[in-house]
Amino acid sequence: MADQDLAPGLRWADDRLGLAKLGRKNLRKVFPDHWSFMLGEIALYSFLILILTGIFLTLWFEPSMAETEYQGSYSLLKGLHMSEAYESTLRISFDIRGGLLMRQIHHWAAILFTAAMSVHLLRVFFTGAFRKPRELNWLIGIAMLFLGIIEGFIGYGLPDDLLSGTGLRITEGLVLAAPVVGTYLSFFIFGGEFPGDDFVSRFYTVHVLLIPGILLALITVHLILVVYHKHTQFPGPGRTEKNVVGYPLMPVYLAKAGGFFFVVFGVLAIMGALLQINPVWLYGPYNPAEVTAGSQPDWYMAWLDGAVRLMPGLESEFWGVTISWNILVPALLMPPLFIGFVALYPFIEQWVTGDKHEHHLLDRPRNQPTRTGIGAAIITFYGVLWLNSGNDLIATHFNSSINAITWVCRIGVFLGPALAFWITRRIAISLQRADRERVLHGLETGVIQRLPDGRYVEKHAPISTYEAYQLTAHDRQIPIEAGPETDPNGVDSPHRRRDRIRARISSFYFADVVQKPTAAELHHPHGHDAPALDSPIGTPRLEEPSGHPEGGLPASEARRR
Repeated sequence: MADQDLAPGLRWADDRLGLAKLGRKNLRKVFPDHWSFMLGEIALYSFLILILTGIFLTLWFEPSMAETEYQGSYSLLKGLHMSEAYESTLRISFDIRGGLLMRQIHHWAAILFTAAMSVHLLRVFFTGAFRKPRELNWLIGIAMLFLGIIEGFIGYGLPDDLLSGTGLRITEGLVLAAPVVGTYLSFFIFGGEFPGDDFVSRFYTVHVLLIPGILLALITVHLILVVYHKHTQFPGPGRTEKNVVGYPLMPVYLAKAGGFFFVVFGVLAIMGALLQINPVWLYGPYNPAEVTAGSQPDWYMAWLDGAVRLMPGLESEFWGVTISWNILVPALLMPPLFIGFVALYPFIEQWVTGDKHEHHLLDRPRNQPTRTGIGAAIITFYGVLWLNSGNDLIATHFNSSINAITWVCRIGVFLGPALAFWITRRIAISLQRADRERVLHGLETGVIQRLPDGRYVEKHAPISTYEAYQLTAHDRQIPIEAGPETDPNGVDSPHRRRDRIRARISSFYFADVVQKPTAAELHHPHGHDAPALDSPIGTPRLEEPSGHPEGGLPASEARRR
């Protein structure tokens, strides 16, 4: 659109801000089309819904622990003394039109927000989308997930009901387990002896202003980096490291994204209307002397609760100071180590593999067996802890021994990840072999033929050039070798020990990896002497195919980076 075609008001703004030129450049930006990319969109839309429903709830919620007498419409609690926070939560649920629906949509959106971010990060991990130049975006994603978990837990504690109070009591115990600074932190958080008089108002400020503001800033930076680095894409016809094959932002992608937002909103609205969650009126107001039987945290906090339940009761005393190892190790040491390893993994893998190149094409998980095995081990470790958080409910529902369940999880938290790593890695390597056979020997046809020498073989049909390109669109994986221990002058290398360790780790990382066929091997694709069926496509090649990519999208839509 020419600048003179703009409306007078828009032309006035464009003369001062240059919006037309900026819009022409960015509204035609190409984004790839794949179902897994919707995971990040679900997280974004859930966050927007959290903001919208949260604004509604702030109009009536009272962030105060001042005592009041309930005189609302819920007769079972009428006349009971409670905090204003809990009383206002009941008022929103029973006396404000649409209040209960908004509360439940808000809670479901919080759960979906955390779940979508978790699965989105798993997709990024298994496909290698964290590699150069996107390491910073990976760290931002980990930070957003961590802040989202904290935000959800703080919001969970705001109603001041018996269930949330039980969770806060556990949190206080975790904070007190910190040597030296634990008591000071507890007094700072709760404003005195637990439960104190200030934690609701303090949590409210953090929940409504601080963390949402940080999340909004991180999301903005995350999206800017996605646009700046260009979007990653899966290997396929017409897709290279230098282009993006997909649809322009305006109007195609914007229309699809807008429609998907209303789909997410609609699903959350149905869940909020039909699926009850967090019925605070059944729990009653918080009383430090009471505990809800069978109480469970939201799913994203369960792994931490399970880790605490898993640890044996061990304590030590040093110079009059008691160290509670049963709390310190699972709650204060394990989470930072676990999250730190996941956050730093892109840099660890880069050091092990020596890969310093930029990557815009995604990996198929089978083509990185060790990374895929590590991901399976992480999921298994998390899953065992998550399962153990409900050991009491499992014991009562299945009439089992809680001690036996705990011991199974104690063994499983060490044995399970190792088995998951080995099994997943072997499966990925076997799939690599299958892909290699498919490229070299083609498709099995089921047609058996007898050769002149009396042997029986199965005929194979060559695969298409497109499929061959997709199966071989990845780099060959060569382990790093340790350099010479001395330089030409006979002086010992200062890093020879580190280089040897790195070479051993790299050799393990790439051990048993099946390399893609070489050009020489492709010249003789039917190494078992089986005759190939005639095919109009011919023998597969590694060259990038010409013509239209998948889906009939014209090559003109592939924007060069």
